[in-house]
Amino acid sequence: MYFVDTHTHLFLEEFDSDVCEVIRNATAAGVSQFCLPNIDLASINRLHTLSDQYPGQCYPMMGLHPTSVNRDFRQALETVENWLEKRKYIAIGEIGIDLYWDKTFRTEQVEAFEIQLAWSIEKGLPVAIHTREAFPEVFESIHKVGADKLRGVFHSFSGSREALEEIARLQNFMIGINGIVTYKNAAFRDYLALFPLERILLETDAPYLTPVPHRGKRNEPRYLLHIAGKLAEIYGLSLETVAEKTADNARRLFGL
Repeated sequence: MYFVDTHTHLFLEEFDSDVCEVIRNATAAGVSQFCLPNIDLASINRLHTLSDQYPGQCYPMMGLHPTSVNRDFRQALETVENWLEKRKYIAIGEIGIDLYWDKTFRTEQVEAFEIQLAWSIEKGLPVAIHTREAFPEVFESIHKVGADKLRGVFHSFSGSREALEEIARLQNFMIGINGIVTYKNAAFRDYLALFPLERILLETDAPYLTPVPHRGKRNEPRYLLHIAGKLAEIYGLSLETVAEKTADNARRLFGL
């Protein structure tokens, strides 16, 4: 079986001591490609170093995470845009709107998101969207910038049925499913099967959101199999079928 971890932060300091071993273990488990979304200016060099160390396995994205947006976001976006001109990336990401922890820079988050959405159209790249307590705002920005021209993935989906139905209407968008789907309080499992598997990606968001039965430990790409297993259970399909279809989805969206 062949899996793609479409959203993982292997370049973070949590993996400094053993990233090579983590990648070996993941590959041995069948997870052999990793999509790496940038976070902020401080993570760019780490992102590039790991991507250069593992070409053909680690694929970088470039963007500014919504929780990294502040009053100086335009300067940060200038750096992000400069990198987009210099190197090849598979997506604009991780971008979006997050109003869960702090709404101080809500206006700035929306503006930064819409600027980066416009870049994705200009450069012909998909987007990896982070949204927390902000589905209405994200949908509004997508339609404002151009829903018919945009494509991408709603990373770490755990939203309402209404949010899922709205994403279903955005024909060029997929959803990313991670360890949250294995948690007891994951209410979205009840209606997830309404969404076509042909538009679902597997992800870990490592080192975060570790799936059951490893919850409480650092997350790793090899744990993607637990997420795939839960998805197979929800859709009534074999693990092999889930692996094949979600890997095909990743290749189709990101051009791996």
